[in-house]
Amino acid sequence: MGKPIEKEIAARAYKLWQEHGQPEGRDDEFWHLAEQELLNQDKSSPLRTPDTL
Repeated sequence: MGKPIEKEIAARAYKLWQEHGQPEGRDDEFWHLAEQELLNQDKSSPLRTPDTL
């Protein structure tokens, strides 16, 4: 699995946003969290290091 595509990140970010009570003004936070979660699913990702976990 390579880098997550925008559609995957958007879907995960939306789910996280809903789970956290749909707070306003935190779009970037949920986007980055979703992107990192998806990257961490790929254990072979060069971006997945102990420092980024």
